[in-house]
Amino acid sequence: MPGIWETHMNFSLRSRSLLKTIAVVLALALPTALAISSADARVGGGGSSGSRGARTFAAPPSTSTAPGSASQFNRTYTQPGAGMNSAASAPARGGLFGGRAGGIMGGLAAGFLGAGLLGMLFGGGLFGGLGGLSSIIGLIIQIALVVLVVRLAMSWWQRRHTPQAAYANADAGAAPGPQPNQRGGLGGGLGGFGFGANPNNAPLEIKPDDYEAFERLLGDVQTAWSNEDVAKLHTLATPEMVSYFEQDLGQNRAKNVVNKVTNVKLLQGDLAEAWREGETDYATVALRFALTDKTLDRNSGTVVAGSEQPGEVTEVWTFARRPGSGWELSAIQQTN
Repeated sequence: MPGIWETHMNFSLRSRSLLKTIAVVLALALPTALAISSADARVGGGGSSGSRGARTFAAPPSTSTAPGSASQFNRTYTQPGAGMNSAASAPARGGLFGGRAGGIMGGLAAGFLGAGLLGMLFGGGLFGGLGGLSSIIGLIIQIALVVLVVRLAMSWWQRRHTPQAAYANADAGAAPGPQPNQRGGLGGGLGGFGFGANPNNAPLEIKPDDYEAFERLLGDVQTAWSNEDVAKLHTLATPEMVSYFEQDLGQNRAKNVVNKVTNVKLLQGDLAEAWREGETDYATVALRFALTDKTLDRNSGTVVAGSEQPGEVTEVWTFARRPGSGWELSAIQQTN
């Protein structure tokens, strides 16, 4: 019976090898999972949340602080094709040929095209369904209608996939390389003027006082988050961002933990873009900052995630300012 023993031994060796492989994978995955858990605890949940007005689904230009691309928003009130002020307020158009003009165009196109196709199916030819129309003019009209319908369908399909496409290809049009006068701190790293790249938006000048406000907000938001001071967060961020903060704080309370972010210090920052939409000003900046991020058990104060050791984070923050008010946090994006 040597064949049976050899088979059994080979199976045992394969089983041991498989178990060793699983053990190695788990050993490597566990620290990664803990690191992700710690990263997700800080303000913003370690994800990309908020709105950038009409540019919500367009990637901000890369900078020397954040040379990679910014992550797509996984939490936003803004709908594709709508600005922040109209987010979640526009009714659905009802599909490819929705709307008044679209409904008329869709009806005409469907009528002509349907008549032609039915004529072809029932033996009258592609153009027999239109009463035997065989003139050159009729041929051109129907071909044009078919082309129009196909183009509308392709355009509709591309709009449906705008978020993914925008983020995948946005860096192609961004100006690479360092920003002028870039150095540590917002006073220098954000030096210069920011002008929106979209010609439909008015350019916006960013002044030294604005840079100071951005740096101050970076620290104030982290402090209010750590203190779970929702009232203070309402004075520092848009209602949309505060709603996300409240969700995350609620999840921490349900887990009986509290996240503390301390020792926040800006190391480097520069301006990605700044623009004006209607009466609202926007400024998107890349920030690299040091912080101590730890999550504590509410009862014992024991560190359950993170550590006392300081770390570094690079994020892209967008600030908004409306008439009669100061800058407030409008979005946080992670970098790739």
